Amino acid sequence: MDWGMENRLAQLFSPEGRTQFLPIDHGYFQGPTRCLERPGETVAPLMDYCDALFVTRGALRSCIPPRNSKPIVLRVSGGVSVIGDDLSNEEITTSLEEAIRLNASALGVSVFVGAKYEHRSLMNLANLVDEAERYGIPVMAVTAVGKELEKRDARYLALASRIAAELGARVVKTYWCENFEKVANGCPVPVIMAGGPRTETDKEVLEFVHDGMQKGAVGVNLGRNIWQNKAPVAMARAIRSIIHDRADVAEAWDMYQELSQPA
Repeated sequence: MDWGMENRLAQLFSPEGRTQFLPIDHGYFQGPTRCLERPGETVAPLMDYCDALFVTRGALRSCIPPRNSKPIVLRVSGGVSVIGDDLSNEEITTSLEEAIRLNASALGVSVFVGAKYEHRSLMNLANLVDEAERYGIPVMAVTAVGKELEKRDARYLALASRIAAELGARVVKTYWCENFEKVANGCPVPVIMAGGPRTETDKEVLEFVHDGMQKGAVGVNLGRNIWQNKAPVAMARAIRSIIHDRADVAEAWDMYQELSQPA
């Protein structure tokens, strides 16, 4: 592996190969998402408890102080909105030159396996990998399911993750699901978890994070489960304890409950 590529990956992952990404890229298709109306204010208290930010170039420039020391995973696909006809109709929205100018440590692009614009999204990934590899920049593929939530199962996510890895993604972000080991075991590059199904309690978030880590994930890319929580810092720290300190659910839950109490 080239030094530049290895160095960028080392910025994103601990020596044990684990990581906690904090995504705030939701506005690129959702607009001002609840609790993310002012991204800079949302992430400021959370910066110490994440390993990297997943963000668009616009939010990065306008909301994140340049002295921020966290690595940047730059969202570079888009061109659709939540009120449009098909979320899978994405293109690459940010040039590699722009990503380099913004000092991105990695690039993130969605792939929509099984959707109407599957081919376009997969070619977005393949072409981006061709360009990014020349400059030692890793690409993270995001296995998106859009409105087709019934596809969020191990068989589908294993298929999408493996295809993304085969096309050259260095990292794959996918959803947690039941039998998550089938997803992780079938993907030859590191797998990072996004949220699973909607949870009823805060403890359930910790449960699926722990389950996924036990079954082969190397970390998480959780946004709304953290910054929409009533105690965002407490949740970020509890999740971090599972990822980096190998805490079990009971330990993480105790931490969350203690930290979320009013001062």
